Amino acid sequence: MPFIGVSINYRLQAFGFLWGSAVQEAGVSNLGLKDQHLALHWVQENIAAFGGDPTKVTIWGESAGAMSVGYQLLAYDGRDDGLYRAAIMESGAPAKVPSTYLNTTEWDVYYNNITSAANCSSAADTLDCLRQVPIDTLSSIFNSSVASSASYRPIVDGDFLTDVGPALLTEGKFVHVPILHGANNDEGSAFGAGGATVNTTEEFVSFLIDVMGETEETAAILTEVYPDIPAVGIPGTLHGRPAADSGYGVMYKRAAAYGGDVIMHAPRRYLSEIWAANGLPSYSYIFNVLAAGLDEYIGATHFQEVAFVFYNLEGDGYNNSVATDPFLNKPDSYKQLARVMTRMWASFIVHENPNENGVTALEWPVYTSDNAQNIVFDANVTEFAYIAPDTYRAEGIAYLTSLYNATA
Repeated sequence: MPFIGVSINYRLQAFGFLWGSAVQEAGVSNLGLKDQHLALHWVQENIAAFGGDPTKVTIWGESAGAMSVGYQLLAYDGRDDGLYRAAIMESGAPAKVPSTYLNTTEWDVYYNNITSAANCSSAADTLDCLRQVPIDTLSSIFNSSVASSASYRPIVDGDFLTDVGPALLTEGKFVHVPILHGANNDEGSAFGAGGATVNTTEEFVSFLIDVMGETEETAAILTEVYPDIPAVGIPGTLHGRPAADSGYGVMYKRAAAYGGDVIMHAPRRYLSEIWAANGLPSYSYIFNVLAAGLDEYIGATHFQEVAFVFYNLEGDGYNNSVATDPFLNKPDSYKQLARVMTRMWASFIVHENPNENGVTALEWPVYTSDNAQNIVFDANVTEFAYIAPDTYRAEGIAYLTSLYNATA
């Protein structure tokens, strides 16, 4: 199943996601996303010269890349420009609580600080003045205290994104193509890390409000739908509560379950349900493998599926001071699982269906309203994967996704 990979670059931080009234008026918002969109046009115009078929493009990303793929699906009210026919999103989906999208008034504080630090605040055209500042100087300003707390991410600009993600999804304003997407079982060990030392319900509430930005009212409900029951918390590799000398709080698994759900698992389920409601093919997965170098307190955390998807059996790029080869001293089943996942991803790219992979008889089902199921990748089972109903932490995730619509 041959295919051509095209890797693109786009502007990051303030260079790609500067915001504020002046930016909106000039129509230069969401430049990072627009860079990506332009690159997709480049692929359409040029891929045939490399032996590719412009009618068979799949866009693919992980983490922030997955979010980017999601926003491309929502671009310009979901206008289908024929740039791609399918999408893959690993650990990321364009569904967030609407209040997390900053408006121009909130961002102007940072913008004014930036222009002041660059000696541009008195200029008739502050944006043009910023463009004349040496890039190294600008970069230093963007990373300094005047803007370090700014949120450089996609915003609702009335152009590329006409509304918040949940509203566009609910209204069907997205490109209607098949998707393959999912999350890792223990995402919360990364995204709920701020709650790693939580020992009491009071500390859990403080984590929800002070670290995660929840309101007091929402936090009160979250303490009910995310109870202190270790068996339903994450990481799943940690049985019971953390050891007393581990450095983790008694309620670590409670905080981590919420953290992973609010950032990754609730958006994944929400996207699956939207696709199902629109009768569109959606293949949803959970990756549940403890890679080498990680202990039971971390589990199958963020990014760990990447080496398996890319069949990186030698651990290229991992053997250094901050990362371990995911397959090091692991049983052969890890490599067999990698082969299954690699072939499933390739099958989806080539056939828009992960089941024409030629290596496993296990059928990855389309996610439907009547049959909401995930494939769970697990190196410890016979087929290296199994099918499971998408019902874990149902009450908590249902509450989180209800916030999308309640405030959209």
